[in-house]
This record gives sequence, C-alpha cells and structure tokens, in this order.
Amino acid sequence: MSKILIVAQKEFLETVKSKIFLVNLIIIPILVVGGIVLATKMTKKSMEGPRPAKTIVVTDLSNSLLPDFESAFQQYNKANPQRLIVIKPAITDDSASPTQQVKDEVLRGKIDAYLVIGKNVVKGKDKSYYYTKTRNMMDLVQFSTVQRLVNDAIANRRSIEYNISPQVLANIHRWVSVEQVDLSAKGEGKREEFTMFLAPFFFLFLMFTGVFSVNQQVLTSVIEEKNSRVMEVILSALSPFQLMAGKIVGLAGAGLTLVAVWGVAGYWAASFRGMSGIVTVSSLAYFVIYYILGFLLIASVLAAVGSACNTIKEAQSMMMPVMFIFIIPMVLWFNIAQHPDGLLATVLSFIPLLTPMVMILRIAAHPELSPLQIVASILLLAVSVLIAMWASAKVFRTGVLMYGKPPSLRELLRWVRYS
Repeated sequence: MSKILIVAQKEFLETVKSKIFLVNLIIIPILVVGGIVLATKMTKKSMEGPRPAKTIVVTDLSNSLLPDFESAFQQYNKANPQRLIVIKPAITDDSASPTQQVKDEVLRGKIDAYLVIGKNVVKGKDKSYYYTKTRNMMDLVQFSTVQRLVNDAIANRRSIEYNISPQVLANIHRWVSVEQVDLSAKGEGKREEFTMFLAPFFFLFLMFTGVFSVNQQVLTSVIEEKNSRVMEVILSALSPFQLMAGKIVGLAGAGLTLVAVWGVAGYWAASFRGMSGIVTVSSLAYFVIYYILGFLLIASVLAAVGSACNTIKEAQSMMMPVMFIFIIPMVLWFNIAQHPDGLLATVLSFIPLLTPMVMILRIAAHPELSPLQIVASILLLAVSVLIAMWASAKVFRTGVLMYGKPPSLRELLRWVRYS
C-alpha cells in the first residue's frame, strides 16, 4: 500500500505542476465564462440592436388586407425605428401563384422577402406564403416578426367584419407579463430560462472534461515510460499492479482537484446570482461520487490500452471505438435533459461506460430523480470499476514489458484469461 501511495504522490505532484493542468485549472474557466458573457451580449445586441431596413413585397390576393398590413407594419416601425420593415405592393396577374419575376428578385438579393396573402385567408380557408432566401439567423427572426404582424392585421380585419372595435380587440389581447418563480427549501428565486436550460449541460461538460482531460495523461505516461525503458527499472522495485494503481490514484486526485475548483466556482456564481437551487449541494455531492467512480473506470481502460501499445498513434486507434461510445451522452444530452425519466435515459444510465455522464445529466435536469435508480447506478458503477481494474491489471502486467506489434482484441482477452 505504501508503494502505491508513493507512486500516487509522484503522479499527483507532476500533474498539478504541469502547465497544462494550470491552464485547465485557471485559464479555461475564465475563457468559458468570458465566452458565454461575450456571446450573450453579442447575441442580445444582434437580436435587439439596429439593422438595415428590410424590404418585403406583398401580393394581397384577397384585395382587402393591404391597408391593415400597412397599419400593422407602421405601428411596428414606430416602436422599432432602428429595425424598420418596409412593405411594397407587388404588381402581379390574377393567378394565385407569385410571379417568377418577384421570386428571382428575392434570389438576386434586390428585395429581402416576398409575401403572398391567400384569397380567403380572412375566413381561414387559404394559406399565405413567405418567400425568402435565408442567409443568417436574423432572417429567421424576421419571419417570426412578419408572421406576428400578418396575424395582427388579419385579426384587425376580422374584428371589423364582426363589428368589434379594434380598440376593444387590442385590449382583449393586451400582453400580461408573468414571471416564473422557483420554489426551493431556501425560499423563492427568479427563474432564468437560459441558465436552467444550460445547467444540465454544464454538469455533463464538467464530467466529460474533468475525466478525459486528466485521464489522457494515464495513457501518455504509460507509453512514455514504456518506450524510454524506465518502466523496466520501476518494475524492479514494485509490482505492475502497484504501479498501475498508483498512477490511477494520483491522477484521480489531480482530476478531483480540478473539478473541485470548477464546481466551487460554479456554485459560488450560482449563489451570487440567487440561483443556488439550480446548483445544489446534493447535486455536487453526487457529481463527486460519479466522477471518482467514472474516473477510475476510464483510467483502468486507458492504462490497459497504454500498456498494450508502443506509440500514441496506436493507442488512439485502439481507443477510437471507445471514444465514440463516450460521445453518445454529448449528442443526446438535450433529449435526456428533456426526458430524464424516459426509457432512453434510463437504459443509458445502466451502461457502465456511460453511467457517470448520463446520471449526472439526469440528476441536474431532475433533482427529484428516483433514489432507487441513483443507488442502483452507483452500485453497478462500483462493481464495474472493480472488474475493470482486475482485467486491466492483467493486461497491464503482460503488456507493459512487451514491444513490437500491438496485440489484437483476441490476444488482449487471452491475457485477461490466462495471466
């Protein structure tokens, strides 16, 4: 045990003193937070700031709505003088289809959009069509604005036909602001949709980055020591299992230090903004449990791969199928966060390689997740760690002193069975 701790201490100190670790510890959180703040401000500016006037050509096949459109767009332009939308009537024939000439003007960029209003749209029998050439996100935002204004104009025309005063209709549809407030044991707090939306992804990203950014060093350390023949000297003083266990424990401590700093910073930031209910102490505690077990599981796999390979390139090729498995939660995170109790989320939670990331994502998205599933997933992960370390130790013992062509999967299984 003392030899394992000596190796662990050496790996821990070498890791935390490295420049890469310091960058991950300090610079990356600053860059991430700064990037989020900058992106939020730029998005807000682009969505609400000034922009060139947009020109929309309108064909009114109903021959009655154009004055209502002009009135609705005039009111919009009065309220948004920096984001004007100019509408112009089109000269077309009597057919229900837009002229090709106007659509060509949209394609060439001479006008921004072409709006065709159905003949019986007031009665709800026809559709309207909005022809545009989407170039960026602002074109999608403009469509949403035009769609709202078109419906306002049609509602105004319907009110006249039903002898309802437009002022009365406006009062009926007057917007009422409703602020959502979250209730927690600590009291009431304002709900911020953007933060609530990203909180599960924050935990998932922290788990993924914390596990793999440090665990890569297990792979490189084993291969470097193996190629430099230092491994042969080290193994004269301790067993392969002691060496492997010491490396894993030391790097696990470094990784835990890394995510602890990130977690404390995230919790402090959430508390500072009055959103401590989003990042709770219990969710951080579960994160630590899943992180430690997940780190040990992945580190065992990487240690075995590193011992069986002679170069980083060989190790990367061998790890490629495994990496594809680890990316699954990153691809499906939105679906899992939306349905944390769904069948897909539940099944993925009990695949050991995915358990840490999927479970912390589910807990962050749904803090009241079934305790039975949490306990069962932790037990499954703990058993998987023991099995992985046992199998990795057998591969490590054989592969760490072997050189030449990397072994095949069949040979690795033979090492596990007979070593």
